[in-house]
Amino acid sequence: MALFDWLFGQFIDVIEWVDNSQDTMVYRFNRQGNEIKYGAKLIVRESQMAVFVNEGKIADILAPGIYELETNNIPILTNLQHWDHGFNSPFKAEVYFLNTKRFINLKWGTKNPIMVRDSEFSMVRLRAFGTYEIRITDPELFLKEIVGTDDHFTLDEIEEQLSNLIVSKFSTLVGNDTTPVLDLAKNYDDFGKYITEHISPSFREYGIELAKVTVENISLPEEVEKALDTRTSREITGDLNKHIQYQSGQALGNSNGSASDMVGMGAGMAMGQQMANSMNTSNASTPPPLPSSQKYFIAVEEKPEGPYDLSTIEKYIQDAIITKDTLMWAEGMKDWNEARDVLPTHFKQLPPAL
Repeated sequence: MALFDWLFGQFIDVIEWVDNSQDTMVYRFNRQGNEIKYGAKLIVRESQMAVFVNEGKIADILAPGIYELETNNIPILTNLQHWDHGFNSPFKAEVYFLNTKRFINLKWGTKNPIMVRDSEFSMVRLRAFGTYEIRITDPELFLKEIVGTDDHFTLDEIEEQLSNLIVSKFSTLVGNDTTPVLDLAKNYDDFGKYITEHISPSFREYGIELAKVTVENISLPEEVEKALDTRTSREITGDLNKHIQYQSGQALGNSNGSASDMVGMGAGMAMGQQMANSMNTSNASTPPPLPSSQKYFIAVEEKPEGPYDLSTIEKYIQDAIITKDTLMWAEGMKDWNEARDVLPTHFKQLPPAL
């Protein structure tokens, strides 16, 4: 019986692959040193492709279907092995099954904020995340560029690289886009299509099609969002005076309030009214305070008197209390000077002494 099992195991009659893992992209058929029987049956299911590799070189690529492995079905491998049409011996070749279904709900997102210019906020930092979908479209290129000799290649081995590629391209696209940040939300669908169109060529270099990119959210920094919430709350209240009056009326309608509550409410109303008046007048333009007038000291009977403002000094000059010889002093003067030197314009029209 053991001899029969050994003889039976030397030749593989059926080559197929069934996978329930949902994340396997490439699987190499496990021969364990066995040879493939000439004329064996190869089953390639929908969403699969089979690739024959002979001595390290990719030979035949077979689409979904059922094949009997003969020279007519694997012509490239036949040429590489120099088989004639009468060949019917076992042969050795590696068979890779590629999962060509669409892999969905893959995540991408910015690890660090992206600094962009904005027409409303001048400069702002953005974070974004979403999902994307891929599928293998060029088995030969995918095997050469990504898989290599890996006998069981899974999605997690390439997912991070593809996500980083999307983020890199996304940062460039957002930096060149002129859409205001507050308008990005209503353009998520168009933005996702735009990203897909411009990032797809980079994926095709790996033999992969970027089927779809979705933008689920583009967010602002927390402090900016708080500022926007504050501004939104202020806009919702409308007229601040009416809003305070409404709240006060609601409080007055509560019949269970005590006298202390009423007093506190009255103080609150007064404070609220002051706040409303302050906000309403905060933008009114007010002139700066008038500059203080110059103050003067005068010498009367060898004693200083004052200080007097200019209007008082002018009155004293009219009443002859101050003459042109009266000594005067003001801040900034080094010493006492005669009035005609301190205020020369006030003595020009005085007549000479009789």
